[in-house]
Amino acid sequence: MVSLNRTGTPARERRAPAPLLTGVLGLAALLLVAVVLGTGLGSVTVPPAEVLGALWRGATGQPLTGDDAIIWQIRLPRVAMGVLVGAGLSVCGGAFQGVFRNPLADPYLLGAASGAGLGATLAIVLGWPHPVVPLAALFAALLAVALTLLLAREGRRFPTTRLILAGVVVGSVLGAASTTLILRGEDRARQVLAYTLGDLSFSGWRDVLTVLPYVGLGCGALLLLARALDTLQLGDLTARSLGVPVERLRLLVVLCASLATAGAVAYVGIIGFVGLIVPHVVRLAFGGGHRTLLALSALLGGSLLVFADLLARTTPLSQVGIVTTLLGGPFFLWLLRRESAA
Repeated sequence: MVSLNRTGTPARERRAPAPLLTGVLGLAALLLVAVVLGTGLGSVTVPPAEVLGALWRGATGQPLTGDDAIIWQIRLPRVAMGVLVGAGLSVCGGAFQGVFRNPLADPYLLGAASGAGLGATLAIVLGWPHPVVPLAALFAALLAVALTLLLAREGRRFPTTRLILAGVVVGSVLGAASTTLILRGEDRARQVLAYTLGDLSFSGWRDVLTVLPYVGLGCGALLLLARALDTLQLGDLTARSLGVPVERLRLLVVLCASLATAGAVAYVGIIGFVGLIVPHVVRLAFGGGHRTLLALSALLGGSLLVFADLLARTTPLSQVGIVTTLLGGPFFLWLLRRESAA
């Protein structure tokens, strides 16, 4: 019989992890390549050397010339949002998988995505101005997570099973409510569908700066909690005996991850599989504790979403959420087959 570790990787099948420094440098280089290609490719192609020059001139305050305006005003905000959201969802996914000790956990587990979808759908169907849509989505996402916590609470405890079940219930109910609104506002269904499939095309610097505090604070706090998450993998009883306040830790992780997730999906829509798949890839390739897992997941997740968005805007797929689903679905099936074969 083959045993599985806490995150679902077959113990007998685990390969020696790659050196950490190699992982950091390799994934940082991949992120740089993603940024350069994502900024340079499009209806007007800008060579990599010119992209780097434009980035340097803008960063150092030099006058912008030629295609610099296209890069800084149109493409770079979109790429920056992709990096920010991809990194945030990946870190939150890794944290959820750790705190629930469940390899199938993702950032949307507690209803944040369904809440954001309902808030955005309501705003769109009612014809509210475009800047109000992400604010409605953010408020609804946070409200959905709060409702999940309220339903899952058992005294002062938040048992993992109750959290998961409450998240499923809240997500299902809010999803049904969103569908009802879409059916009643068919003339705006296309706009709602674009949001639910994920879209970075409307991202500007103001949006990036609005999302940054949510993702930055949430993910930064999760990195600080990484060592406690490592201890939690030993089981609640062992973690308590080692001085870890298990219930407080679980609540903190849920709140921080939900804050980052809500901020991300409110402005770009629901992008699937990134938060589920990226932590698995990092764990298989590099192993290590949660500090390593979360940091490398941020690098890989940012790169992945930029590449996915590049495919979305240069192919007929058009929506980044479609690309991530097409890429993530087969990979997830391969992962399941790999574990079953082991």
